[in-house]
Amino acid sequence: MIRVRGLRKEYPGGTLALERVDLDIAAGEFVALIGPSGAGKSSLLRCVNGLVEPTAGGVEVDGQPVTGATGETLRRIRARIGFVFQQFHLLKRLSVLENALIGRLTHVPHARSLVGWFPAADIAKARATLARVGLGGLGDRRADTLSGGQQQRVAIARALLQEPRVLLADEPMASLDPALASTVMELLESINREDGITVVTSLHVLELARAYGRRVIGLRDGRVVYDGPPEQLSAAAAARIFSGVGQ
Repeated sequence: MIRVRGLRKEYPGGTLALERVDLDIAAGEFVALIGPSGAGKSSLLRCVNGLVEPTAGGVEVDGQPVTGATGETLRRIRARIGFVFQQFHLLKRLSVLENALIGRLTHVPHARSLVGWFPAADIAKARATLARVGLGGLGDRRADTLSGGQQQRVAIARALLQEPRVLLADEPMASLDPALASTVMELLESINREDGITVVTSLHVLELARAYGRRVIGLRDGRVVYDGPPEQLSAAAAARIFSGVGQ
């Protein structure tokens, strides 16, 4: 589902975020991408969905080259890649329902999407998805009246309404307290299990990765230093990821 080869990303000023990353992620996997701040997690996810162009190497998703894609081609690829941001990225003055419906824009004819027109079937689908993520009955509320955990679930509903093949989540628990973080992880886990959607979520909390990830990929200084099941993530491997021991 996701193929990464020789991925390198250097930002202006010489900051190296990724160096020679090679990964294959199969359809239906649930991957926890872990590492300290600055390890390259966000850069990797953004290269996967085309928000960031790598300096070298390339990414394919579902057999389609993401790297180098532009215009309508990139738009079609991104339509199948849901992205959940750490800071939610909701339009706070719009209602919860309207924010969720943004995920349907790629399925609505362009002229209609410009004026916010959605067919009744899409509206019903959006309300059902909001109910699924625990926000039933809140569709008419303004987004900025919700708690942080509720806003993150709106963001997940929006991504689901794209009908993606892949769901990427960039530290979706970073702004939440521990109890809410577990709730969001359980929601992502159920989406992966029930819908068969490939989920890759970046985390900086090792315990969450061990509890929910079926595969853990550890990044340190832009390189993969661990790739395997959580039960084999030893104390030494964790030290290599988070302390740089043995690097």
